[in-house]
Amino acid sequence: MDVLKKEGIYTVEDIYALPDGERAELIDGKIYYMAPPNTKHQMLVSDLLYQIADYIRQNNGRCRVFPAPFAVFLNKDGKNYVEPDISVVCDENKITDKGCNGAPDWVVEIVSPGSRRMDYFTKLFKYRTAGVREYWIVDPVKRRIMVYSFEKDSGEEYLFGDEVPVGICDGLRLKAE
Repeated sequence: MDVLKKEGIYTVEDIYALPDGERAELIDGKIYYMAPPNTKHQMLVSDLLYQIADYIRQNNGRCRVFPAPFAVFLNKDGKNYVEPDISVVCDENKITDKGCNGAPDWVVEIVSPGSRRMDYFTKLFKYRTAGVREYWIVDPVKRRIMVYSFEKDSGEEYLFGDEVPVGICDGLRLKAE
């Protein structure tokens, strides 16, 4: 998703005050507007989401999987609100009618031309410090998936077509095409 940065210090209330249909994320009090995703982006989200949901259902898992737009309030400071492309939350106490309070266990972001820096740098740092256990960056242009396991303090690179193991789900391997 493409992002445009607006200067100033903002809070979650400012996000909720945006006009209908306007999407943005809030990181450290700065608003980042998001352009609508393209078709390839949405196909990747749908495919990965179905693979994850199917695995959870077949294994009677306790985790829940949510596609964007799904509100994630990373901190209690009111200055960090994101909408990951895919959020997997295993602690049902974090889930409310408004979204997820605290870090999801696993976050997947699909890179768009305008979100490259945000996904590879800003969100990598924010998700790690907020307590996300695993973070995937799926890059359709480079046809690669970067997998960061913050619990193991490791990062690995996979290519589209590879079976990518999910660190937080024993036995789950996903493919992006």
